[in-house]
Amino acid sequence: MKLDSAGLQILDRDECLALLGTAPIGRVVFTDRALPAVQPVNYTLDGGSIVIRTGLGSKLAVAARNAVVAFEADAFDPAQRTGWSVTAVGHARAVTDPREIERLSRLPLDTWAPGSRDHYIVIRPERISGRRINRPGDF
Repeated sequence: MKLDSAGLQILDRDECLALLGTAPIGRVVFTDRALPAVQPVNYTLDGGSIVIRTGLGSKLAVAARNAVVAFEADAFDPAQRTGWSVTAVGHARAVTDPREIERLSRLPLDTWAPGSRDHYIVIRPERISGRRINRPGDF
């Protein structure tokens, strides 16, 4: 097991993807009018890609189209002082192919926000990293 300089466990790509598959909410970081913006989103994994549903004209849909974005998800147990965080960076693309939209619509991806969410964004992680904090003695 590899540890970083702060004593956190460094996660490999497979561990990062496995953990991403367990969290219902993540945060996507994109550029909005030349400034960084962060938006919480429901998501799911499709193979090694992150899939998000949003509204066609949403700020996220417009800003993330063919742009480099960051995505982060995490889970923490404050009582146990344990947790993990995974960050992925990659190009986001708007899905326009009707066959792919149909396939993605069958994924287990229910949005919490009200309104129509029939636009899909897929992020293919090009870089992915993660850290886990364990209770002392759990290493």
